[in-house]
Amino acid sequence: MSPPVVVTIAGTDSGGAAGIAADLTTFAALGVHGACVVTAVTAQDTTGVRAIHPVPLDVVAAQLDAVLEDLDPVAVKTGMLATPEVVRLVAQRCAGRVLVVDPVLVATSGAVLGGAEVVAAYRSWLLPVATVATPNEDEFVALGRPAGDHVLVTRGGDIPTTNDHGTGCTHSAALAAHLALGVPLADAAPLADAYVARQLHLSKDWTLGRGRGPVAHLHNPTLDTGEIA
Repeated sequence: MSPPVVVTIAGTDSGGAAGIAADLTTFAALGVHGACVVTAVTAQDTTGVRAIHPVPLDVVAAQLDAVLEDLDPVAVKTGMLATPEVVRLVAQRCAGRVLVVDPVLVATSGAVLGGAEVVAAYRSWLLPVATVATPNEDEFVALGRPAGDHVLVTRGGDIPTTNDHGTGCTHSAALAAHLALGVPLADAAPLADAYVARQLHLSKDWTLGRGRGPVAHLHNPTLDTGEIA
């Protein structure tokens, strides 16, 4: 039997911690096939974001159309959308599908990745058609504290670690994967939380980079059995 398809619409992370890299590895770990639409190329590492190059709108649209028409994904997960035009495009093309919106506006490092026009586009176009949105606390505030059962605010976990870069992307990708597998949202949310906790535990003692290191994107079968020691 073929696995369900989930497409991530997001930016790259040259450090391999967040964005497309986090999404695709999470999809694979949880048993769904990941497709991707690249919206921006970023130069970033564990210390912060150095540069952002948005992908032209027509190229984003061509990628998205190719995936939607050929692979017909069960679920769509968004990350960094970079421009208001891309936010609107995604809302128009993906309305009616299972849509997990991770409004990547403020990075773990504190870098602002979406200005006022992008925020307005999220509020007007994308949030109204989302199945669920997963802002972090800063993004929740930036979006005007949207109310509703479909908004899950991603907060820091109980695991003491500075290796948490990519936590939000990993959480929303795990949520999208579980929804694509047919798990109801009420059950998918705690499963996504548990997955992120396992990955944070796996990387808690790593020393990668000079800043906030990556959450683990490795698969450790012993953690699946609850043996977190």
